[in-house]
Amino acid sequence: MSSTRRNGVSSASRSNSPAVLATRSAGKLRELVPLFAARGIDVIDLGAAGIVETAAEDELEAYATFEENALAKARYFHARTGRPAFADDSGLEVDALGGAPGVLSKRWSGRTDLSGQALDDENNRLLLERLVDARDRGARYVCAAAYVDRGRQLVSRGETEGRIIDAPRGEHGFGYDPYFFSVELDRTFGEATRAEKERVSHRGRAFRALLSRV
Repeated sequence: MSSTRRNGVSSASRSNSPAVLATRSAGKLRELVPLFAARGIDVIDLGAAGIVETAAEDELEAYATFEENALAKARYFHARTGRPAFADDSGLEVDALGGAPGVLSKRWSGRTDLSGQALDDENNRLLLERLVDARDRGARYVCAAAYVDRGRQLVSRGETEGRIIDAPRGEHGFGYDPYFFSVELDRTFGEATRAEKERVSHRGRAFRALLSRV
């Protein structure tokens, strides 16, 4: 897939071989697929690309920064599929916890026996436990979005500010969203619609910045 742009539209939109959006998170796919579609870029998920999940994928996020982890995933799935690959690494940084859980956000609780909502619930339980005596509830979501194709590698970063509240609000989003009160939206990400969240979210900002460069 050439990275040439014509009339402001990436040649990815005209490729006979769609790029792969390298995530197995249903929540991320719900947020990102419409963003790509709005820009005329054809992407498929890992299942549609025929990539069966293996234990090796669990070892990709082994680095200390979101940028390194995102690039590691994009490189891996580009190599496996032969397609241009988009990937991200994102997480929550809480001031009172010294920036934790950070790159360990998804795996913070250490509950490898859990997945999906059950894992989200355990991570959130641990978050509130660690913050029980904290006065400073300031936090931010961070995302690094990466693109790899034929030796070309790009990465962009996005952030959004907020604070952690004690009780969940809203039925939307995933992960820490019901507890993350967005400064810009004046509501939690769990209460925000997909379009509202995309406008200010770390992931929306990172991918918009990345797609402007592809």
